Amino acid sequence: MKTKILVTGAGGQIGSELVPALRAEFGAENVIASDIKASGATPGAAGLFEQADATQAAELEAIIIKHQISVIYHLVGVISAVGEQNPDLAWRVNMASLKNVLDLAVSHKIDRVFWPSSIAAFGPSAPREMTPQATILEPTTIYGVTKVAGELLCNYYHHKYGLDVRSVRYPGIISWQTKPGGGTTDYACAIYYDALEKGHYDCFVSAETILPMMYMPDAIRAAMSLMAAAPEKIKVRTSYNLTALDFSAQELADNVSKYVSGFTCAFVPDARQKIADSWPKSIDDSAARADWGWQPEFGLDDLSQDMIKNLKLKLAR
Repeated sequence: MKTKILVTGAGGQIGSELVPALRAEFGAENVIASDIKASGATPGAAGLFEQADATQAAELEAIIIKHQISVIYHLVGVISAVGEQNPDLAWRVNMASLKNVLDLAVSHKIDRVFWPSSIAAFGPSAPREMTPQATILEPTTIYGVTKVAGELLCNYYHHKYGLDVRSVRYPGIISWQTKPGGGTTDYACAIYYDALEKGHYDCFVSAETILPMMYMPDAIRAAMSLMAAAPEKIKVRTSYNLTALDFSAQELADNVSKYVSGFTCAFVPDARQKIADSWPKSIDDSAARADWGWQPEFGLDDLSQDMIKNLKLKLAR
């Protein structure tokens, strides 16, 4: 029986690049993209699309039955800064959609489920340097609260029902294909857009702010590698720490300046600074490396060169 994959939230930052990668590996006919908006119909490449609200279990169930889904990548979520503007929405979307997916995965005997957690699950009580895999989780954002609750829910469904659900705590993700969408780490993406379009960027965190980051190709590879690993290798059923890079906002600006002549950057912290200050500066992801062989490929110079090369082509269209 062929693997049939459903990607919810397919029109978002991760989904828009994960869907084409999955279609390249498993065949376009075997990967169904789904989003609440029809604009997410064919992210990256033509293929099957089903419009659905993931907070409505019946809509998801209809897709699962229609396409005989065996694997789900559940990417639906309201992110950090947006969530602080509307906590009720963040809780409803993030938690209801995940609960629906987990319940349907059990009832329809789905083989595997992927759900992304985040460094937002940590809070100011956790060690900020080389934050360990197992540590106190006391987030101070509703986004972080939903990530902690989601991790515990995934762990519960694994132990209660034997569901093979897998997760990573993503750091900030940098991508050229989708514009920044209101996240706390989005300065690390927006800086490249403004560097090329305006020659200047007003950064909304301080120059000294350090946060873990990752380039999108590494993020996509991590999700697919985790899902491809044999079940006996998955020893963490809450969420694996994951990271690739950590640099200050000033270091990022200096690096961009190497590749964009005349670029300038000012630091004008806003409300997102408080969120950034509650998150880790660096992450210990040794468990992911030991259990399923995680290894990032992109350093900061590689990232900047690839971002700028692709953004120049994109912006010239």
